Amino acid sequence: MAAEQTPDPLAVLRAAIEGAAARLDGDAGRRLTLERPPKPELGDYSTNAAMLLAPAVGTPPREVAARMREELVARLGASAERVEVAGPGFLNLFLSDGWHREAVADLLVRDRRAEPAGDEWVLVEFVSANPTGPVTAAGGRGAAYGDSLARLLEFTGQRVEREYYLNDTGSQVRLFAESIAARMRDQEPPPGGYSGDYVRELAEKLGSGADPDDLDALGRLGTEAMRTRIEATLSRFGIRFDTWFSERSLHESGGLEATLAELRERGHVYDSEGAVWLRTTDFSDDKDRVLIRADGEPTYFAADVAYHRDKIDRGAELMLTPLGADHHGYVPRMRAAFAAMGTDPDRYEAPIMQLVGIVEGGERARMSKRKGEFVTLDELIEDIGTDATRFFLLQRSHDTAVDLDLELARSTSQDNPVYYVQYAHARIASILRKAADEGRAAVAEPETIADAASAESALLAPAEPTERALVRRLLELPAEVATAAERRAPHRLCAYATATAADFHAFYRDCRVVGAEPGTEAARLGLCVATMRTIATTLGLLGVGAPERM
Repeated sequence: MAAEQTPDPLAVLRAAIEGAAARLDGDAGRRLTLERPPKPELGDYSTNAAMLLAPAVGTPPREVAARMREELVARLGASAERVEVAGPGFLNLFLSDGWHREAVADLLVRDRRAEPAGDEWVLVEFVSANPTGPVTAAGGRGAAYGDSLARLLEFTGQRVEREYYLNDTGSQVRLFAESIAARMRDQEPPPGGYSGDYVRELAEKLGSGADPDDLDALGRLGTEAMRTRIEATLSRFGIRFDTWFSERSLHESGGLEATLAELRERGHVYDSEGAVWLRTTDFSDDKDRVLIRADGEPTYFAADVAYHRDKIDRGAELMLTPLGADHHGYVPRMRAAFAAMGTDPDRYEAPIMQLVGIVEGGERARMSKRKGEFVTLDELIEDIGTDATRFFLLQRSHDTAVDLDLELARSTSQDNPVYYVQYAHARIASILRKAADEGRAAVAEPETIADAASAESALLAPAEPTERALVRRLLELPAEVATAAERRAPHRLCAYATATAADFHAFYRDCRVVGAEPGTEAARLGLCVATMRTIATTLGLLGVGAPERM
């Protein structure tokens, strides 16, 4: 961890730009940008600092850029080949081969995982499908998303726990029990009941050990059996939960009644038309919400409010709960409930997941759990594997519908993005094995490669454009991870992994690695190691494997 005491190469570069800007206006440097230009001929990096400073210093942007250019050249020294003023006042930075190779040396010895940021506890509750059936493909998307989000937050230094909320009581559980009981009697499920084959299998499994007339016991047995199956499926999918929280426990412990009593004491609960209501309109909801129906049955919303009261009492400071596409109206009412409980609504976040379509041969699979017409997550995993399932479910933003093309996911071609990325990782592993077998550089010791490359950097041949481009891509990982975590957007890492693989394939096409001149070979082997680590890290954050052979 000693290497963490020094800033990374991009931080050093940014500091140089900020220092140059501060010579003109001490406050403006913090607002500047540092970006990769859209075209290679515009430099390795570009900044708009001069245009931002111009109004403050009262000088045209290009004049400011010219003054900054002189300061930057002095600050960057041998790291810069040249700095150009372009367009309305951009500064384009062309960095030296030495800078790129020193950047690789830094990548090889730097731990890119953030130190814990503090004691804030982030509780990520996801999947949480009713335990009345197996996890579907749609549930799989929520599972992949929630787990990847948790991995991102952990990587960026947050204290994270994963939780599954079991809706193991209420009308849907009773209907599930009635459906099991009907199958135990060789009858059809009741109207609106659960008719999938899994219900018949469950009835046979329970057999003589359950009484079809005892619906409460049957509901408990049935939901526990499904919970076990769900846990096995998600474990197979690379997901484990720290807590399985039972809705039933809220009712049996008195937690629901205590929460309603607290809300009533705060003046936010009232009785009307025989029902008990929460006055959510006081907190920007479009209408008040029923907590207890006129027949005395609590609503799902009442249980959810009590559940989040329990989360708050347990000390969760940020509650992230990805929800299905039919939950848009749920978010404002839950935020209103937080406010009614005297808790900051911003402690609750609920990204809305859009629908999943399973496509094969141009045809879509139908999705209905109760009718038994759905694609299960287990079926997807058996067909295309865990890695492809997770990658394909994550490669689009959660707020965009996704079609999972089974034929593409099965293919072993460059058109299949997960195969393309994994192949890059496996190819690098093959290169390193070959180097080790031939007694080349000490590929098992990245620090040795870094030292060799740095020591001989003055003697190395000029780096190829694709070599330099790959270095710059690898340096983007921390910013990509930070942005993906902040925006709750794991799909960005799918795009980053694909771009990194593409840059590596281009580098390998243009640059000889094993067998190049000794210093160049060491430098390129170092770049291979850094690329392999970057791809493995990115895939790991997606919950996707990084194979060394394919």
